Amino acid sequence: MPEVRLVGPNGETVGIVPTDQALKLAQEADLDLVEVAPTARPPVCKLMDYGKFKYENAQKAREARRNQTNVIIKEMKLRPKIDQHDYETKKGHVVRFLKAGDKVKITIMFRGREQHRPELGFRLLQKLAEDVDELGFVESSPKQDGRNMVMVLGPHKKKAEAKAEVKAAKESRAAERAAEAAEERAERTATPPAAQKKERRRSENLDPDIDL
Repeated sequence: MPEVRLVGPNGETVGIVPTDQALKLAQEADLDLVEVAPTARPPVCKLMDYGKFKYENAQKAREARRNQTNVIIKEMKLRPKIDQHDYETKKGHVVRFLKAGDKVKITIMFRGREQHRPELGFRLLQKLAEDVDELGFVESSPKQDGRNMVMVLGPHKKKAEAKAEVKAAKESRAAERAAEAAEERAERTATPPAAQKKERRRSENLDPDIDL
Protein backbone atom coordinates (compact mmCIF):
# COMPACT_ATOMS: atom_id res chain seq x y z
CA MET A 1 0.00 0.00 0.00
CA PRO A 2 1.53 3.30 -1.09
CA GLU A 3 -0.05 5.45 1.62
CA VAL A 4 -1.93 5.19 4.91
CA ARG A 5 -4.15 7.37 7.07
CA LEU A 6 -1.94 7.84 10.11
CA VAL A 7 -3.11 8.25 13.69
CA GLY A 8 -0.69 9.43 16.37
CA PRO A 9 0.07 7.60 19.65
CA ASN A 10 -2.43 9.76 21.58
CA GLY A 11 -5.23 9.29 19.04
CA GLU A 12 -4.54 12.52 17.15
CA THR A 13 -5.02 12.47 13.36
CA VAL A 14 -1.80 12.99 11.44
CA GLY A 15 -3.38 12.60 8.01
CA ILE A 16 -2.66 10.66 4.84
CA VAL A 17 1.06 10.02 4.48
CA PRO A 18 3.22 7.71 2.36
CA THR A 19 3.75 4.32 3.99
CA ASP A 20 7.53 4.68 4.08
CA GLN A 21 7.18 8.02 5.86
CA ALA A 22 4.81 6.45 8.42
CA LEU A 23 7.37 3.72 9.04
CA LYS A 24 10.10 6.33 9.47
CA LEU A 25 7.97 8.26 12.00
CA ALA A 26 7.36 5.04 13.96
CA GLN A 27 11.09 4.28 14.01
CA GLU A 28 11.98 7.79 15.16
CA ALA A 29 9.42 7.60 17.98
CA ASP A 30 10.54 4.08 18.93
CA LEU A 31 7.00 2.86 18.32
CA ASP A 32 5.25 0.33 16.09
CA LEU A 33 3.12 1.09 13.04
CA VAL A 34 -0.03 -0.97 13.57
CA GLU A 35 -2.82 -1.36 11.02
CA VAL A 36 -6.10 -0.79 12.87
CA ALA A 37 -8.57 -0.52 9.96
CA PRO A 38 -7.33 -2.57 7.02
CA THR A 39 -10.57 -2.28 5.01
CA ALA A 40 -10.55 1.52 4.99
CA ARG A 41 -9.31 3.39 1.90
CA PRO A 42 -6.55 4.20 2.54
CA PRO A 43 -5.94 1.79 5.45
CA VAL A 44 -5.74 3.37 8.89
CA CYS A 45 -2.53 2.82 10.86
CA LYS A 46 -1.62 3.97 14.34
CA LEU A 47 1.66 4.67 16.06
CA MET A 48 1.75 2.66 19.30
CA ASP A 49 3.72 0.41 21.60
CA TYR A 50 2.30 -2.86 20.32
CA GLY A 51 3.66 -4.93 23.21
CA LYS A 52 2.00 -2.64 25.74
CA PHE A 53 -1.20 -2.67 23.65
CA LYS A 54 -1.34 -6.48 23.67
CA TYR A 55 -0.65 -6.61 27.43
CA GLU A 56 -3.43 -4.10 28.25
CA ASN A 57 -5.91 -5.97 26.05
CA ALA A 58 -5.02 -9.24 27.75
CA GLN A 59 -5.56 -7.59 31.15
CA LYS A 60 -8.96 -6.28 30.09
CA ALA A 61 -10.00 -9.69 28.77
CA ARG A 62 -8.88 -11.36 32.00
CA GLU A 63 -10.85 -8.85 34.08
CA ALA A 64 -13.94 -9.38 31.92
CA ARG A 65 -13.72 -13.15 32.42
CA ARG A 66 -13.31 -12.66 36.16
CA ASN A 67 -16.44 -10.51 36.33
CA GLN A 68 -18.45 -12.77 34.05
CA THR A 69 -21.08 -14.86 35.80
CA ASN A 70 -22.03 -18.23 34.43
CA VAL A 71 -25.79 -18.59 34.21
CA ILE A 72 -26.80 -22.03 35.45
CA ILE A 73 -30.31 -23.35 34.98
CA LYS A 74 -31.39 -25.94 37.52
CA GLU A 75 -34.42 -28.12 36.93
CA MET A 76 -37.10 -29.30 39.32
CA LYS A 77 -39.80 -31.77 38.28
CA LEU A 78 -43.18 -32.07 39.99
CA ARG A 79 -46.38 -34.03 39.49
CA PRO A 80 -49.66 -32.09 39.31
CA LYS A 81 -51.09 -34.05 42.28
CA ILE A 82 -47.97 -33.87 44.46
CA ASP A 83 -48.58 -34.30 48.19
CA GLN A 84 -47.77 -31.50 50.64
CA HIS A 85 -44.65 -33.12 52.11
CA ASP A 86 -43.06 -33.69 48.70
CA TYR A 87 -44.08 -30.19 47.64
CA GLU A 88 -42.30 -28.65 50.63
CA THR A 89 -39.19 -30.70 49.86
CA LYS A 90 -39.16 -29.62 46.21
CA LYS A 91 -39.82 -26.03 47.19
CA GLY A 92 -36.85 -26.16 49.54
CA HIS A 93 -34.60 -27.14 46.65
CA VAL A 94 -35.97 -24.29 44.53
CA VAL A 95 -35.32 -21.84 47.38
CA ARG A 96 -31.73 -23.08 47.68
CA PHE A 97 -31.14 -22.70 43.93
CA LEU A 98 -32.55 -19.17 43.85
CA LYS A 99 -30.51 -18.14 46.89
CA ALA A 100 -27.41 -19.34 45.03
CA GLY A 101 -28.31 -17.04 42.13
CA ASP A 102 -29.34 -19.82 39.72
CA LYS A 103 -32.35 -19.93 37.44
CA VAL A 104 -34.78 -22.78 37.97
CA LYS A 105 -36.80 -24.55 35.31
CA ILE A 106 -39.95 -25.99 36.88
CA THR A 107 -41.48 -28.89 34.95
CA ILE A 108 -44.92 -30.30 35.71
CA MET A 109 -45.15 -33.86 34.37
CA PHE A 110 -48.63 -35.05 33.32
CA ARG A 111 -49.54 -38.70 33.00
CA GLY A 112 -52.60 -40.41 31.60
CA ARG A 113 -55.79 -38.48 32.20
CA GLU A 114 -53.84 -35.70 33.94
CA GLN A 115 -53.02 -34.37 30.45
CA HIS A 116 -56.64 -33.26 30.14
CA ARG A 117 -56.36 -31.17 33.36
CA PRO A 118 -53.68 -28.55 32.51
CA GLU A 119 -55.23 -26.18 35.04
CA LEU A 120 -53.83 -28.42 37.82
CA GLY A 121 -50.29 -27.79 36.64
CA PHE A 122 -50.95 -24.10 36.08
CA ARG A 123 -52.26 -23.62 39.63
CA LEU A 124 -49.33 -25.54 41.08
CA LEU A 125 -46.83 -23.37 39.21
CA GLN A 126 -48.63 -20.22 40.35
CA LYS A 127 -48.54 -21.41 43.97
CA LEU A 128 -44.82 -22.16 43.78
CA ALA A 129 -44.06 -18.78 42.20
CA GLU A 130 -45.99 -17.03 44.99
CA ASP A 131 -44.24 -19.08 47.70
CA VAL A 132 -40.76 -18.06 46.50
CA ASP A 133 -41.51 -14.53 45.23
CA GLU A 134 -39.13 -13.00 47.79
CA LEU A 135 -36.22 -14.85 46.16
CA GLY A 136 -37.22 -15.13 42.51
CA PHE A 137 -39.58 -13.99 39.78
CA VAL A 138 -41.33 -15.64 36.86
CA GLU A 139 -38.93 -15.18 33.97
CA SER A 140 -40.84 -17.42 31.57
CA SER A 141 -44.58 -17.86 32.12
CA PRO A 142 -46.09 -21.37 32.29
CA LYS A 143 -46.46 -22.93 28.87
CA GLN A 144 -47.31 -26.37 27.54
CA ASP A 145 -44.35 -28.39 26.28
CA GLY A 146 -45.70 -31.65 24.90
CA ARG A 147 -47.05 -33.64 27.84
CA ASN A 148 -45.37 -31.28 30.31
CA MET A 149 -45.88 -27.72 31.49
CA VAL A 150 -42.81 -25.56 32.00
CA MET A 151 -42.04 -22.34 33.88
CA VAL A 152 -38.68 -20.64 34.49
CA LEU A 153 -37.92 -18.74 37.70
CA GLY A 154 -35.12 -16.18 37.77
CA PRO A 155 -33.31 -15.11 40.96
CA HIS A 156 -33.62 -11.54 42.23
CA LYS A 157 -29.93 -11.61 43.18
CA LYS A 158 -27.12 -12.06 40.72
CA LYS A 159 -24.76 -15.01 40.99
CA ALA A 160 -21.88 -12.84 42.17
CA GLU A 161 -24.01 -11.24 44.89
CA ALA A 162 -25.21 -14.65 46.08
CA LYS A 163 -21.63 -15.96 46.24
CA ALA A 164 -20.53 -12.88 48.18
CA GLU A 165 -23.34 -13.38 50.70
CA VAL A 166 -22.49 -17.07 51.15
CA LYS A 167 -18.83 -16.19 51.66
CA ALA A 168 -19.71 -13.49 54.19
CA ALA A 169 -21.98 -15.91 56.08
CA LYS A 170 -19.19 -18.53 56.24
CA GLU A 171 -16.70 -15.96 57.50
CA SER A 172 -19.20 -14.78 60.12
CA ARG A 173 -19.76 -18.37 61.37
CA ALA A 174 -16.00 -18.96 61.47
CA ALA A 175 -15.52 -15.78 63.51
CA GLU A 176 -18.24 -16.84 65.96
CA ARG A 177 -16.65 -20.27 66.41
CA ALA A 178 -13.26 -18.67 66.98
CA ALA A 179 -14.74 -16.32 69.59
CA GLU A 180 -16.44 -19.22 71.41
CA ALA A 181 -13.20 -21.21 71.41
CA ALA A 182 -11.33 -18.20 72.82
CA GLU A 183 -13.91 -17.82 75.62
CA GLU A 184 -13.57 -21.51 76.52
CA ARG A 185 -9.79 -21.20 76.67
CA ALA A 186 -10.10 -18.09 78.84
CA GLU A 187 -12.40 -19.90 81.28
CA ARG A 188 -10.03 -22.86 81.55
CA THR A 189 -7.08 -20.60 82.30
CA ALA A 190 -8.95 -18.32 84.74
CA THR A 191 -7.84 -20.44 87.75
CA PRO A 192 -4.05 -21.11 87.79
CA PRO A 193 -3.25 -24.88 87.62
CA ALA A 194 -0.92 -24.59 90.64
CA ALA A 195 -3.74 -23.22 92.78
CA GLN A 196 -6.03 -26.03 91.63
CA LYS A 197 -3.43 -28.70 92.58
CA LYS A 198 -2.79 -27.03 95.95
CA GLU A 199 -6.50 -27.00 96.72
CA ARG A 200 -6.78 -30.70 95.81
CA ARG A 201 -3.80 -31.65 98.01
CA ARG A 202 -5.25 -29.71 100.96
CA SER A 203 -8.55 -31.52 100.62
CA GLU A 204 -6.87 -34.94 100.33
CA ASN A 205 -4.88 -34.41 103.58
CA LEU A 206 -7.95 -33.64 105.70
CA ASP A 207 -9.09 -36.33 108.13
CA PRO A 208 -12.50 -37.43 106.87
CA ASP A 209 -13.66 -37.88 110.51
CA ILE A 210 -13.03 -34.23 111.38
CA ASP A 211 -16.07 -32.06 111.19
CA LEU A 212 -15.39 -28.74 109.52
